[in-house]
Amino acid sequence: MAQKKKSILGNWIVRNLLLGVLFVLLVVAVASIFLAIRTRHGKEITVPDMAGLTVADSRTTARAAGLEIQVTDSVYMKRMARGAVVSQLPKAGDKVKPGRTISLTVNSQVPKKVAMPNLVHVSLRQAKAELAAKGLMLGRLNYVSDIATNNVLAQQYKGRDIEPGTRIYTGSVIDLVIGLNGADAMTYVPKLKGYRYLNAIDAIHSNSLNVAAVVFDKTVRTYADSLAATVYSQRPEATGSPVVMGTPVTLYLRVDADKPQ
Repeated sequence: MAQKKKSILGNWIVRNLLLGVLFVLLVVAVASIFLAIRTRHGKEITVPDMAGLTVADSRTTARAAGLEIQVTDSVYMKRMARGAVVSQLPKAGDKVKPGRTISLTVNSQVPKKVAMPNLVHVSLRQAKAELAAKGLMLGRLNYVSDIATNNVLAQQYKGRDIEPGTRIYTGSVIDLVIGLNGADAMTYVPKLKGYRYLNAIDAIHSNSLNVAAVVFDKTVRTYADSLAATVYSQRPEATGSPVVMGTPVTLYLRVDADKPQ
């Protein structure tokens, strides 16, 4: 029996077949290990918050978490440190794969000017997107009677109409005069507890509401603190009952009020 087994293994065809099978198994094993290391299958990383950090500190923070950063845009904000991170994408708290590159928008070292876009006759949603693309801030929504709800009727800077193409500093606040049809004039107050400052402002505007006031408690000492602060209370509350578009909402924020949204 042993002699027969030895004879079979000694056959070059059988031997080559066995070596071929072993080679394939080895290739599959190595490929599986490589892919597991390359993709780190099943592993996710929580994106750290880089708001207010310098680019150098952001890079250190990102690499410690297994991520990379790339500065893709800049805006100018007077109260913020030059070169500090204003926003990031993906946002803080999002789940991503290891090695993901986080896009950063930083505060410009020097103020720059942009051309005021033409927002008249576009929707509020489109106006918000165009202002953000230019590094401009959306201010007050002034609703007036019109046939179309959330249609922009005028754009204003410091209380006066501003013509498209006018050069203004990034970070400037633009107010909008918005149409309001009485048959389509209601919206809802979103639940903002746990939202960061800028995200809460954006959610208010996205729901066709106004910011009445922003109240920071004593934990907020710097502008960077304000960016990191989260909402712990709001007035009015999110009750699910409809309110008229343009209704003002007051935010109360503190540092580490809740997990950021």
